[in-house]
Amino acid sequence: MSANELLGVIRAFCREHGMAETTFGRRAVNDGKFVGRVRDGARIRPKTLEKVEAFMARSASQVEKPFVIGSDTQTEADAPGVAVDSGAAEQDDDAHHFRFFDNRQKYLLFVNTCSEKTVVAKRVGMEMSQLQPRPPAMRIFDAGAGDGTVLSRVLRDMHRRFLTMPFYVAAKEVSLEDVRLTLQKMPDRFFEHPAMVMIITNMYYAEAPWFTPKSSAAAGAMIWREVALAGSTAHEFEVQIEEQNEFLSENWGAHASEKTGNPLYDRPVVLVLYREDYRFLLDDVIPRRGAQRADYDLVIASQPYRLRASNEFKAGKVLVPLARSLAPGGRLLGIHSYGNDPGMEIIERVWGADENPFTTSRQKLLATVKSELGRGARNFKFNAYSDKRSIFRYEMHTLPTEINPSIGTSTLFAAWNAAIYVAQIEEQRLSEALADPSYLQATQDVLEKHNGLWFYDESYVISRNRN
Repeated sequence: MSANELLGVIRAFCREHGMAETTFGRRAVNDGKFVGRVRDGARIRPKTLEKVEAFMARSASQVEKPFVIGSDTQTEADAPGVAVDSGAAEQDDDAHHFRFFDNRQKYLLFVNTCSEKTVVAKRVGMEMSQLQPRPPAMRIFDAGAGDGTVLSRVLRDMHRRFLTMPFYVAAKEVSLEDVRLTLQKMPDRFFEHPAMVMIITNMYYAEAPWFTPKSSAAAGAMIWREVALAGSTAHEFEVQIEEQNEFLSENWGAHASEKTGNPLYDRPVVLVLYREDYRFLLDDVIPRRGAQRADYDLVIASQPYRLRASNEFKAGKVLVPLARSLAPGGRLLGIHSYGNDPGMEIIERVWGADENPFTTSRQKLLATVKSELGRGARNFKFNAYSDKRSIFRYEMHTLPTEINPSIGTSTLFAAWNAAIYVAQIEEQRLSEALADPSYLQATQDVLEKHNGLWFYDESYVISRNRN
């Protein structure tokens, strides 16, 4: 059995049993990253293949199919970079779709080789001077936390600005591995700013700000877990947060829609964390199941949709619900890729000058949001700002000695990965391009031409009127 054949069998098995790929790997071969490693070309030992086949054979009669909320009738955008144009023609073979699970390693490589997260956090800081939070807490919502790099940096800045103010920090993220990475960054935050409540969920954009599923079936199956962290040191908090990994592995399941490729949760989950010794002070801040409100002072929407999705999809499925979750005076900072940079030169050299994933300007997007809000738009301001303020640059990290006529292979692959990740190239088209090694030459030419690699993002702000 080839690797592609094995992946196809595993995908079919996971769909049939409502099982996340990480859960499959953990149960079959005690490795939650097994499927990802196979997808990335890792060798499969005969004994490992025997374990996989034995697990699937046993599961056919022994593994009970879990309760699965998601279905292909759900079309909510659910993770950065995976939203599919609702008007696009559907394909039966999900190998054609831009799937969330296929881009896990590309995302992590991009995050660790480029400065986007750092620059985005600084851009978020520009909005904080405009905030006027009200009791009992400053409330922020990260609409796609990713690995938590932006959120952790923002929380440090918030602590500096609002030293003694309680924080209500909510985040949405569908990826189990990203949830773990985000939580790994929180022990120090709880130590430095003890008056903080952290809530993380896997719900859709129309549900997550309120932690309230839309369907009654999903609401009845929702898992709500509250953890009061004991102790007073970052190490103690870290140990207790790591103890949540088993809970996350069992419940933070997701599966890809057969029609769109978008990830859908198996069941909605909410995880609430706070310090036990601050429970009394935070009594009015800690959320209660069934009694949630949004009213956020700040919403961070960095890369919350796929670039090629229609304006109507981006506005209706993502930005309109997030705008409605703002408190009076609250601000939604939206950020997406802009193009017109050296990274795009690489894409054009490989796929031609007609390749353009950056189809939506911030001005057109805000106009669509305003139209989708209807009469409610009178309660908001839509700020596209000038290019000088809106557009910002971030770079791929390289040493001066790495850009020369003999550029190292690792640098070339990092640059290539960054370019295709930002441009959100689909897996099928990417596989076709990799068959021709000229893509590395194109990458090297661009690096030498610009003595490095950088990209542009553009930002915009939607704010709710204070009155």
